[in-house]
Amino acid sequence: MSASSTSGNVTLDIATKEDLPRFRRDLQDSFAVAVVETFGSLDEGPIPSDEDVASSFHAPKAIVHRILEDGQWVGGAVVSINAETHRNSLDFFFVRVSELGRGIGRKAWAAIEAAYPDTTVWTTHTPFFEKRNIHFYVNICGFHIVKYHHAGYPDPNRPNEPDLPGDDGMFEFEKRMRPDAG
Repeated sequence: MSASSTSGNVTLDIATKEDLPRFRRDLQDSFAVAVVETFGSLDEGPIPSDEDVASSFHAPKAIVHRILEDGQWVGGAVVSINAETHRNSLDFFFVRVSELGRGIGRKAWAAIEAAYPDTTVWTTHTPFFEKRNIHFYVNICGFHIVKYHHAGYPDPNRPNEPDLPGDDGMFEFEKRMRPDAG
């Protein structure tokens, strides 16, 4: 399939322990694109770090999904689901670099929303320099920027946020699934 063709049937499945090394590599490769475009290189090691990815895999409420297109693994997502509050978070989300620009992300996000219909609010974060992600979350998925965290205004819910290239902070996004969601 060429890069300009549209994507096929996009679904989710649960990643296995054996999937995690490839998941981590593909995630880091995907995140590296914006770092290299913005800063020219990836001098400080992979982003996110191996430790950050591993801790997201093993977080108490985390579910690690593979994103499949017509049965082929093309991306991934880590979501944290709170069955009590229904305020859920998208901790990591990526489409493999070789698959970008074909609508997979939009279809994968729709599949995530469908998989968790009780969600009242989705939250996520992305670095200030990730223009592609900001566009995707706001213009494609319907999220709203609700906070901008930086050294002078750190995120109290993420005290161990890793330093990023440029260290100019992170945007926090929310998507309310129902108008009365709080």
